[in-house]
Amino acid sequence: MTDNDEPGAPDTFARLLLHHAAVRGGKPAMREKDLGIWQTSTWRQAADEVKAIADGLAALGFRRGQSLAIIGDNRPRLYWAMTAAQALGGFPVPLYQDSVAQEMIHVLADAEVELAIVEDQEQVDKLLEILPQCPRLAHIVYDDPRGLRNYGRPELVSYAAFLERGRAFAQANPRHFDESVAAGRPQDVAVMLYTSGTTGMPKGVSHTHAALIHTARVLCEFDGLTDADDILSYLPMAWVGDFLYSYAQSLACGLTLNCPESPETVMNDMREIGPSFFFAPPRIYEGVLTQVMIRIEDASWVKRRLFHAFMEKGRRVGGRLLDGAPVGLVDRLLYALGDLLVYGPLKNVLGLSRLTAAYTGGEAIGPDLFGFYRSLRVNLKQLYGMTETCVTVCMHPSGKVRLDTVGPPMPGVDVRIADSGEILVRSPGLMLGYHNNPAATSEAIDVDGWFHTGDAGYFDRDGHLKVIDRAKDVGKLADGTLFAPKYIENKLKFFPHIKEAVAFGAGCDCVTALINIDLASVASWAEKRRLPYTGYADLASRPEVHALVGECVARVNRDLAADPHLANAQVRRFLVLHKELDADDGELTRTRKVRRGYIAEKYGVLVQALNAGAGRCTIDTQVRFEDGRTGVVRADLRIVEAAVAASMKEAA
Repeated sequence: MTDNDEPGAPDTFARLLLHHAAVRGGKPAMREKDLGIWQTSTWRQAADEVKAIADGLAALGFRRGQSLAIIGDNRPRLYWAMTAAQALGGFPVPLYQDSVAQEMIHVLADAEVELAIVEDQEQVDKLLEILPQCPRLAHIVYDDPRGLRNYGRPELVSYAAFLERGRAFAQANPRHFDESVAAGRPQDVAVMLYTSGTTGMPKGVSHTHAALIHTARVLCEFDGLTDADDILSYLPMAWVGDFLYSYAQSLACGLTLNCPESPETVMNDMREIGPSFFFAPPRIYEGVLTQVMIRIEDASWVKRRLFHAFMEKGRRVGGRLLDGAPVGLVDRLLYALGDLLVYGPLKNVLGLSRLTAAYTGGEAIGPDLFGFYRSLRVNLKQLYGMTETCVTVCMHPSGKVRLDTVGPPMPGVDVRIADSGEILVRSPGLMLGYHNNPAATSEAIDVDGWFHTGDAGYFDRDGHLKVIDRAKDVGKLADGTLFAPKYIENKLKFFPHIKEAVAFGAGCDCVTALINIDLASVASWAEKRRLPYTGYADLASRPEVHALVGECVARVNRDLAADPHLANAQVRRFLVLHKELDADDGELTRTRKVRRGYIAEKYGVLVQALNAGAGRCTIDTQVRFEDGRTGVVRADLRIVEAAVAASMKEAA
């Protein structure tokens, strides 16, 4: 238990901050790497900065119930701006920093944003571009002044000038900050987080202080987090995962947040910090594994053999050791040797040596990928949740991890399966509702308070929840075979050469797939074989690459053939796309989730050709360039027949 679990504990984020400043004022609250050096801010300094920002906001007219847009990479000042808005009775609305300008219009308009605090020139340029479509936006405060000296727009306010206005306001209103914090209620909206927009326009999810703080305290208690723990804050601030596991947990138990120098330096910074708690979506773990496999392939023959031999041992023993299961003496000794030669050095290079708990969520993770990390005795656990439930619905307790489940419901969370197979949730962390959208709120939360997740799943005999797929995506082939596209896609994405896969098959005679290769992995593979290429499209068109991907598909098919329910759902045909699926082109959400319906429509001619068994197909694809311009790319793509394995029944 932490001091925040006692009766009468602080019940808003601003009061939590002031509590930490009083109780552990000299301890580190945040670190930020700047110009290669870690800069530390104590809790007392953080509280002073929050008050200064709150005074600046008040000077610009920010008032109770108002929203504050936050845009940028993970920076202490942006996190403090969140608390400052909450201290004044308002709430932050973080936006994805890599969003193009046009994507921001809906969020800024829907959240009725009048004031924004942004990181740098890049974000300022986006807001100035869409300012005519966002007439309510009156002030844009920017932190980094580089490149903005000659802008001269009346809406722009430098951070220094912003603080100066705040000091003047504080002198004239010395009790305003304290009175605002005292007036805050646990039932006030603490943040508005927008859904990823997988199936439509993003919706603003309103969460209260009470819901978020309760959930964060349960999580800290669940894994025993204290003020001695460190978290690397690198995920988008607009994602509920970062808000809960970084921001809310730090204020719930006083742990330290560490902000990397840039998105490109995350892995190096992680090695230096050695976090004790780590949360990431599957794509991060997939990316790390891809880089590991690339380095192993570049290593000497002896190192490759050593790695693969000990990893095979690790897959059989590592997870059992983590869970405290019985392991024979010989296996323990061999694993200890592997820890000395392979597992330990690898974890050190990846910055995972100090981890006591690691989680993944956001979408399903393949059991093979899951098993890789646990073979290193990285306590990787799966969780299940969504923006509307403060993420946390089900989680694996340490020692009870199951690769094919997301764990049992968390304390205080009720989960049941509807007659249709849909997962329903009721919990203290449930959203207040969708902002300005009562119809969508009543559709998502029924009269009995159950939130309809839209996911299909069931409980196993041990009370662990198994999530099959999105309920609307689960279907059947023409012959009645179960078709769960995400399950197949996750199996394909385990291979380092495959970055993304989109499977189709509902109502069709067979399963087909569109595949993106991983440029870094396949490029390394091609260079070793002296295969020339000019870029992604050229590499993706090579027959040697098609054969490489075909080997991965064949291995997935062999796995599917071993399951009597999925044997007929093997991938029969595939093609390698000529371009990477991109959020800027609307094919992925900002959290890298596939927008299946949009892709099916955009690449409909390819899906039809795959189903028809054609040998090739030509397509014109609209793409968006980095400068905002659009263009059309024509490609003639080869459709590859996949190797299909005999099912267990046929083999018998």
